[in-house]
Order: sequence, then C-alpha cells, then structure tokens
Amino acid sequence: MHRNRIASRINKVSIVRRIAQFISAIGINSYIPDIKNFSIYQGSTKSLCAPGLNCYACPFARTSCPIGSLQHFVVIRQFPYYILGYIGLVGIAFGRAFCGWLCPFGLLQELIKKITSFRLKIKQSWGILKYVVLLVMIPVVYFTNEPWFCKLCPAGTIEGTFPIMLSPLWTELSKLITFRFFIKLAIAIVFILLFVVIRRPFCRYMCPLGAMWGLFNKISFVRMKVDNSRCLKCDLCQEVCPMDIKIYEDPNHFDCIRCLKCVYVCPQKVIEVEVGGVPLIKPELNLVVKRQKQ
Repeated sequence: MHRNRIASRINKVSIVRRIAQFISAIGINSYIPDIKNFSIYQGSTKSLCAPGLNCYACPFARTSCPIGSLQHFVVIRQFPYYILGYIGLVGIAFGRAFCGWLCPFGLLQELIKKITSFRLKIKQSWGILKYVVLLVMIPVVYFTNEPWFCKLCPAGTIEGTFPIMLSPLWTELSKLITFRFFIKLAIAIVFILLFVVIRRPFCRYMCPLGAMWGLFNKISFVRMKVDNSRCLKCDLCQEVCPMDIKIYEDPNHFDCIRCLKCVYVCPQKVIEVEVGGVPLIKPELNLVVKRQKQ
C-alpha cells in the first residue's frame, strides 16, 4: 500500500513535469512554415532566448538557442549583455530547473530513454566534461570566428538539420554538403544511441548551458534540502533521478534539474524544496525505523 502511494505521487509530479515540457517544446517550436516557400522563422520573437537548448535553425523554432546566441556575439566581438543577463537571472532564480521542466532537448532524451529499461551507469565525475566544453568553446569561437558548438551540436542536427533534410530547402542545400556534414551526422547518431542506454547523457556530460545554470544551484532562490540525520541512504532517489545523482550526498549538485522525483520517492520524506530559504514543498513525514548496521 505504501509503495503504491509513493508510485502515485511520483506519477503525478512526472505527469505535471511532462505536460510542462511538452507545452514548452510546442510553444518554442510553434511556427508552421509555408510548404511552398519553406523558410526558417525570422520574426520578432527570434531575438528571444529559448528556456533550454533549442536550435535556431529548426524550421519550427520561434526563439533562439542561448548558446548559439552567445557564440554569435563572440564572433561579432560584442559583449553578450542580454544573453549573460538572461542566463544569470534564470540561474539565480531557479538554478538548473529549466533543464528539467522546459528544455525541449532534455525532453527528447527522456522520451528516447523510454525505449528500454536497460541503464548504463557512468561515473558522476565525468560531468566535469561539460565545463571543459564551455571553457574551450569560447576561445575557439573567438579565434576562429566560427560557432563551432552549433556546427557540431547534436541538438542542431536533430532539431534543425533532420527537418530541413525533409523540406524543399534540401534540394539546394544538399549541393553544399562537405565532409563536416558527415561528422555532424555521426555525432548526432552516436548521441541518439547513447540516449537509449544512458539517462540524459548530453545534459550530464556535454551541455554548456546546463553547465552555466548548474553553477547557480547552490545559491539560487529555488534549492533542495536534505535532512541527512534521518536519511536511510537507500538510493531510491538515485533510482528515479533523470540525472542519476544521490541527492543526499549534495542536495544542490550542479547536475540537479529540480525534477522533484526524489522528493516523493523518499520513504523518510527527508528531501525538501525551498524558495529563498522558506520550505515550499515539504512532504508529510512517514516514520520508518532506520536499520542498524550489523
């Protein structure tokens, strides 16, 4: 009975989150291009940043990718006040919550992962790779005057290149294919395969946007809190976590996307969500006697 209640609570928060993810993905990609005069949307909202990784070149996109926009300003040698301000404000307010609730590419990874229950576990320490990507990306873009992350990003290939390949534009664009196109295609295929066996691998190991928002997790208004004195270390939190973290080890780990699954799966109800230090979500305590080590 108790497990059924836990499953019911997790399902409810998962449904709410999934609805938010779909509304975000559809809203961001709500432009319907003219079939005869197929083109990428260039309207007024294209100057706005998407709440996650969503390729500018996607034929349906009404907004721009924050990372693509950041690279654009680096290339034209202008300081990206708006982009960094947007990333900073979101980070200070929510930490990495947008990754868990609004990012279209995060949603895609989660949906593909549902193909199989098999899960390949990768060391959490590898998460540092996305900070390497972030640190390398800026100088490379600056000195080459090329937005290299966009040119190789699997999100760009899946959300932008694949739809364009099915459009009338491809007849002309296919004539411009170079070897780099096949590298980009291979990277996308590798990541799609990884999506099947690893939980959100791009988010955990490669995404520079998630890397930046993750830096705010410990100081954002929305934070997680764990009462370790009552924690059983049962690892149920890790079992349901899309980012595969043990929240009791670091409640505001840079990979935590505030999906809230751990809050409701915890049998001791030791995990809380705080806003500005005030408890926002504090599940009712369920008394469980902690087993003593033999």
